[in-house]
Amino acid sequence: TASQAKARGVPIISYDRLITGAPVDYYISFDNEKVGKLQGQALLDKLTADGKGDGTIVMINGSPTDNNAKLFKAGAHSIFDGSTLKIGAEFDTPDWSPDKAQTEMDQAITKLGKNGFVGVYAANDGTGGGAIAAMKGAGIDPSTRPVTGQDAELAAIQRILVGEQFMTIYKAIKPEAEQAAQLAIDLLAGSTPSATTVGVDNGAGEVPSILLDPISVTKDNVKDTVVADGFWTAADICTGSFTAACTEAGIE
Repeated sequence: TASQAKARGVPIISYDRLITGAPVDYYISFDNEKVGKLQGQALLDKLTADGKGDGTIVMINGSPTDNNAKLFKAGAHSIFDGSTLKIGAEFDTPDWSPDKAQTEMDQAITKLGKNGFVGVYAANDGTGGGAIAAMKGAGIDPSTRPVTGQDAELAAIQRILVGEQFMTIYKAIKPEAEQAAQLAIDLLAGSTPSATTVGVDNGAGEVPSILLDPISVTKDNVKDTVVADGFWTAADICTGSFTAACTEAGIE
């Protein structure tokens, strides 16, 4: 465990997810509260532009045992709370399970009615996919109910291009891994890493941290983000029925 490693003088870097309640030397991840803010703001802006900014939404959050999920949720609530949107149903999804998210969305549709909500906050692409599957099963066109996501999964990028999912969050893995490696090299060399930007409280004290910026991705910037970075190639995305949507988005 982290406490045992610390007791033996081993430096600890908490990578991507924050170890809580134990001494940690450094933490590197994305600004996870900002992830939730980006998701929430994108959904609010879209619904407002569509004249539905005072409507009711469904919130499908991540796993209640995942510290990152708590931050995504807090970020999203900071946008929704006090806005004109109303939260008609909200769930924390055990294990980030798409199947459980689909069941939760089924329950929301039963509670609110097919026309009783205008959009869905889903914390990641898996839960977003579950929500979209539930809507399709209920005869609801998902293109009429903007759905958020996160992780820029291939299936989500394809759903975004054909209009079934509104947006996702792209977190570039390469800079996160590179900076984590540099942290480790600095620690092995006995030098103090200089790249940390903030302190994050993990319940056992302030942890020097590097928090990278997440990127909001919609149909308009798929080409300039995940494709430009090589996260997904045109060959990955533009298969079968997605070919026409790729051409429309300038991805070839």
